[in-house]
Amino acid sequence: MVFLLVALGIDNVGSGLFLPMTIVYATRVVGLPLAAAGVTVTVGTLVGLLVPPLAGRLVDRVGPRPVVIASQVLQACGALGFVGAGGAGGLALTVCLLAAGQQLFYSSLFALLSDVVGDRPKDRPFAVVAMVRSACFGLGGLLAAWLLSVGALRVAPLVNVVSFVVCAVILAVFVRAPHAVVEADRGGRVSGQFLRLVLLTGLVAVGLDFFLVGIPVFVLGLGAPSWLPGVILALNTVVTSTCGTLAVRLTQRFARTTALAVAAVFLVAWCGLCLAATAVPLGWRPAWLLGSALVVAVSGVLFGSRVNALAVALAPAATRGRHLAAFQYAFTVAGVLAPAVVALFDLGVWAPWVVVALCASVGAFGLQAFGRGLPDEVVRPSTVPAR
Repeated sequence: MVFLLVALGIDNVGSGLFLPMTIVYATRVVGLPLAAAGVTVTVGTLVGLLVPPLAGRLVDRVGPRPVVIASQVLQACGALGFVGAGGAGGLALTVCLLAAGQQLFYSSLFALLSDVVGDRPKDRPFAVVAMVRSACFGLGGLLAAWLLSVGALRVAPLVNVVSFVVCAVILAVFVRAPHAVVEADRGGRVSGQFLRLVLLTGLVAVGLDFFLVGIPVFVLGLGAPSWLPGVILALNTVVTSTCGTLAVRLTQRFARTTALAVAAVFLVAWCGLCLAATAVPLGWRPAWLLGSALVVAVSGVLFGSRVNALAVALAPAATRGRHLAAFQYAFTVAGVLAPAVVALFDLGVWAPWVVVALCASVGAFGLQAFGRGLPDEVVRPSTVPAR
């Protein structure tokens, strides 16, 4: 497990360094207009959505470790392509490679973690992985800020290439993940029950992704200091990188679905607090918004520490790869929808908050109802048997 954590940490330092800088790199180094860069990156990301079904079948056939290693190699090729990209065509190809590698990675990562952890409950180990990845992504973001400040943006994709290659080598040489192939029927379709979980997860994930892309727009629109969005995002990173195992411990008596529903309720509360911020005196708004950020951070750490463990427990052993790959669509689609929710600020400052609160409310009630129909060994970690 230690080598796996090291590999994932290195991967996330590189990702935190370069992924947020993709459009900046495309405009400042490649020389594309902002609109062209945005469209190119978006199209590449959408192409990546074709990967999870293939990834899931590969995981079920050969095991997750080779697939995760392949994802690192594919992402390294994509990142390397940025170095020589000279126009929209070259950039589109490299973005497609990078996006395909990312989807391959996320579609196989939790199957690999499940194999490494073995038959014991996955909640705490998954929380540890999430904490390490969050901390290292934040470190990568700090390195990106430093590279920008010294005018060394061209170095960013090269560092990302190195991080992917080193991660792949560690996984190939040091990580052992026994994988038993279980015979499944030829169809191997994702069950309707599991698709319900994907939908409910996506409803909550939209709000959490909206926080990442929407809070800077909202905060600056309220006339708050320009430093506040960065501090809010840094506060969120600190909470998610330090409190995952604490969240698991505090909610260990809850059913997994109940813990997720509580996370959704915190998200609704955050929406109310942010909407109320419009009535708070200007001098008090920074403190109010920072306090509100703690609420959404609690929501994120509660949700992130339990949701993947629930998905693994619910996925049938014979088609676990396909089910977990399908599960990633909850987060991928949420990431695509979040900017559209941010655009609702054009209708009024209230509009995005109402949409996010409604989605989270439906998610909270839906998860509670969904949990009542699941076996104890799926929703309660202490009763998970060997699978």
